Amino acid sequence: MIIIDNALKARAAAGNPVKVGMIGAGFMGRGIANQIINSVPGMELVAIANRSLDGARRAYVEAGLEEIQVVNSVGALETAIAQNKYAITEDAKLVCQAEGIDAIIEVTGAVEFGAHVVMAAIAHRKHVIMMNAELDGTIGSILKVYADKAGVILSACDGDQPGVQMNLYRFVQSIGLTPLLCGNIKGLQDPYRNPTTQEGFAKRWGQKAHMVTSFADGTKISFEQAIVANATGMKVAKRGMLGYDFTGHVDEMTNMYDIEQLQELGGIVDYVVGAKPGPGVFVFATHDDPKQQHYLNLYKLGEGPLYSFYTPYHLCHFEVPLSVARAVLFQDAVMAPLAAPLVDVVTTAKIDLKAGETLDGIGYYMTYGQCENSPIAQQQNLLPMGLAEGCRLKRDISKDQVLTYDDVELPAGRLCDQLRAEQDKYFAPEKVLATVG
Repeated sequence: MIIIDNALKARAAAGNPVKVGMIGAGFMGRGIANQIINSVPGMELVAIANRSLDGARRAYVEAGLEEIQVVNSVGALETAIAQNKYAITEDAKLVCQAEGIDAIIEVTGAVEFGAHVVMAAIAHRKHVIMMNAELDGTIGSILKVYADKAGVILSACDGDQPGVQMNLYRFVQSIGLTPLLCGNIKGLQDPYRNPTTQEGFAKRWGQKAHMVTSFADGTKISFEQAIVANATGMKVAKRGMLGYDFTGHVDEMTNMYDIEQLQELGGIVDYVVGAKPGPGVFVFATHDDPKQQHYLNLYKLGEGPLYSFYTPYHLCHFEVPLSVARAVLFQDAVMAPLAAPLVDVVTTAKIDLKAGETLDGIGYYMTYGQCENSPIAQQQNLLPMGLAEGCRLKRDISKDQVLTYDDVELPAGRLCDQLRAEQDKYFAPEKVLATVG
């Protein structure tokens, strides 16, 4: 993001920094806070909302700031911002409402709470950067509709693997190639992992066991690849993606895919386990011009027809401030749904489930998520993984069976269910046909 550094320096020189509020102060939130405060001239993290004040305070203190003010009203928060003080609160909506905040970074990882935060921020015309693929992959399309109407940017973030894929995708397109595959490199994929099996790893890195589990059991990568698909127009080759095991370099994988299938589907999202350079991302693309094919071969990309491009790392919180700057200074989203969802993440039983049980959350013991093309998910009435938590089972479900809406009773009164229903209606096939006609 070469242009962004100079733009931020100009804001710093003018004494007019981009002012940011953050919702969530967990492991990633603390990293973002430290990055903005200590490494991003021209940007200030003026407020943090967290369900515990201690967590919000910790994010500032670990970044070296000790003069912190607790606020309980919009007026108090606006006064703190005007006086160049750093504010913390338990009420996320205060940060969404306050004047003087240019953008919100949403780092909760929660679907229902995240839906409330994003809708409140959009209503008060704040740009929103989401580090929440679960929310984006469940109701991102309808949230984008609301953001567009409000004239604000709704965006996923740089640094996380979806954003890194999207940057690479845009680069490959910009030099004249046609991307046909966006890929994510994993070190492990086991749908039956749970917080007990992942507890040791989580403790080692200071993370929550259920969050680590969501990476290991494939749910997180499913959400990540779903939002890439929805932002690029790609699909999945099959439910759960192809997900090859491969120990070589991704450059050596170009002959493993059926190019005609890729073209027929309009490109696919996928992942590979064990390939190098992990934990990076890759894009496979074609070029129709024989003259340019000759140059690509000269530049060591091979004879095609698929050419491999990759980024060997993803740096998560280090790059999130760049996403804020892109939205505020250039009205550029890192990644957002094009329109109707093309790929959904559907709920799958991790164990045998019994009627009357209430489903636990993402990264826990009962379910995992798989990518499925949205038309199939809709035709089969499949239950989105982002809505599964809190649902009560009407019947027994066998291990590895995909759940439908008919299998569960939804909790009452959830905003995420209302927005999902609105999204399904807004992008219903009959509406699309009527519009085209």
